[in-house]
Amino acid sequence: MTEMNRYYRDRAPVYDDVYSYPERQQDLRFLESHLSGALRDRHVLEVAAGTGYWTRHISGSARSILATDLEPAQLEQIHQRELGCSTETRVVDAYRLSGTIDDKFDGAFAGLWLSHVPKQRMAEFFSSLHQCLKPGARVILIDNSVAQCQRLPITFTDEWGNTFQDRQLDNGETYRVLKNFPTVEELEHWVSAFGDPEDYVELEQFWLYQYSRRI
Repeated sequence: MTEMNRYYRDRAPVYDDVYSYPERQQDLRFLESHLSGALRDRHVLEVAAGTGYWTRHISGSARSILATDLEPAQLEQIHQRELGCSTETRVVDAYRLSGTIDDKFDGAFAGLWLSHVPKQRMAEFFSSLHQCLKPGARVILIDNSVAQCQRLPITFTDEWGNTFQDRQLDNGETYRVLKNFPTVEELEHWVSAFGDPEDYVELEQFWLYQYSRRI
């Protein structure tokens, strides 16, 4: 188990606190509304679903959701939520989606996940994801903007250019967590072999990147 996995396991009971920060509320309302429309009537594969904050909002209009995460303690929170469509949870490694999921989906979502993917593993992640998607499937990525560094500054950068934050939990333990802040140019580069861009929205606290799997 990596340090980041341990961090999210131990943080699971209080993870949703990040969605209560006052400065994030306006952006969150926009993103929640956008997800409802953009993934309407689709069978959605959610990567790194965590505690299901975004799952709940997608479920109001999606046909079905397969919510995946590597940490069971995070997924357990999803079953405590009121969901609007058929939702299954499954413990799956985000880099091994194509090896463990047989179904094909016409929608995919990853919220606050891409920033935790090492730059040298981006091709591996996107290749695995796209093998689970139908041609024309819509993919939506949401993540933090650099404004997040006001609360958690970058403390380390590795030889690949990946950046890290030191995060302390209520129990006093400190974890070094990978947290990258990709540019739109980097996003376009990473998905160029797999899909066609539809939209990029840069908000104060978050960004949204939307594209479709190439037919």
